[in-house]
Amino acid sequence: MEPRTHAAQTDELARPRLDEQLKMSHPLIRLTNLMNWEQIERSLGAHFASNRGRPALRPRLVAGLLYLQHANDASDEAVVATWLENPYWQYFCGETYLQTELPIDPSSLSRWRKRIGEEGVETLLAVTIEAARAAGLIKKSSLDKVIVDTTVMPKAIAHPTDSRLLEKSRQHLVSLADEHHLELRQNYNRQAPRMAAQVGRYAHAKQFKRMRKALKALRIRVARVHREVTRKIAQLPERAQAQAKNLLQRVGRILTQKTRDKNKLYALHAPEVECISKGKARTPYEFGVKVTIATTLKEGLVLGMRSMPGNPYDGHTLGEALEQVEILADKRPGIAIVDKGYRGVQVQGVQILRSGQRRGITRTMKAMIKRRSAIEPTIGHMKTEGRLARNPLKGALGDALHAVLCGAGHNIRLMIKKLLVSPVAS
Repeated sequence: MEPRTHAAQTDELARPRLDEQLKMSHPLIRLTNLMNWEQIERSLGAHFASNRGRPALRPRLVAGLLYLQHANDASDEAVVATWLENPYWQYFCGETYLQTELPIDPSSLSRWRKRIGEEGVETLLAVTIEAARAAGLIKKSSLDKVIVDTTVMPKAIAHPTDSRLLEKSRQHLVSLADEHHLELRQNYNRQAPRMAAQVGRYAHAKQFKRMRKALKALRIRVARVHREVTRKIAQLPERAQAQAKNLLQRVGRILTQKTRDKNKLYALHAPEVECISKGKARTPYEFGVKVTIATTLKEGLVLGMRSMPGNPYDGHTLGEALEQVEILADKRPGIAIVDKGYRGVQVQGVQILRSGQRRGITRTMKAMIKRRSAIEPTIGHMKTEGRLARNPLKGALGDALHAVLCGAGHNIRLMIKKLLVSPVAS
């Protein structure tokens, strides 16, 4: 069954159309007319086919909601609720008449993100690049020179202290035992939370000898629960055993990992989280995933964003970043301007200009290198005005989807600002 259309609505003839009520010079409406919605329908249409049950949603509706969500730093619930109240948002998502009911359940956005995948969200980013060219925000020559940098996209997790991780592990193990009626000799429901809180108090008072002693005692108690659940795992139903083994494996990592270990587990529910240091005084360590960003030299339009799991060296990410730009912008950049973190890297067919470079630099190249720092406020805007500062999506796939959508949302904001000040063609 194909996605539903507006033809199914019977009482629309008696209702005024949105384009008869709204101000057609509004930036969002002008942007709507510049977007290549047909490309989105073609690319995402296969994911929206429904063979049974109710008709699938329209690809434009989901794409429009994702654009608006990341352009306005809105949660799934907020973007759906605002869509109901804002007729300009409804027009942007392809509605012809004013709607008075929620378009979808907010939780379904998570399922649609997974369904369209990384290829689908890259299509959304590519459409914004094409629209920016149609809006006059960038020229064809703007794609020749790009700035490439990396940043950290933090994950939506609590700060990973040892006491918190141990207490959370114990809670999950006890919850698993209660759910499947496993009798534990001791669950430490009263004792362990007080011990975890006391560890924090000792750390705050800089009484580190007492802190380590309390932390050791807490670890011993969590290990007891871990061993008992391991012994009784055969009593669980067959379906639940795989889930229990996964939990026991993660808790085992938390129990055995040391302070200076590599590949530590920083969140029980998000094993993909990494500890990344970018040399900042205000945030020495950030917990999330590294993201590479490519923007145009002058306009700051995002041409590519990609998550880089494993915290690779910045220089090793440059080839993938430029490859993504070539795919999405349909043109390979000739010059890439980077910072000193990309020392020693070469990409065939692309001239690399690096901060601090002196040999063989002309006056024009020097000006381009000086312009490299323009990507820093772009990253700052994506973190303060967009959703790059905290990724709520689950798993490595969630990291990949969220990074690309943050770039698309930034491009939407840039185009709206451009259309807000540009004159309307008569």
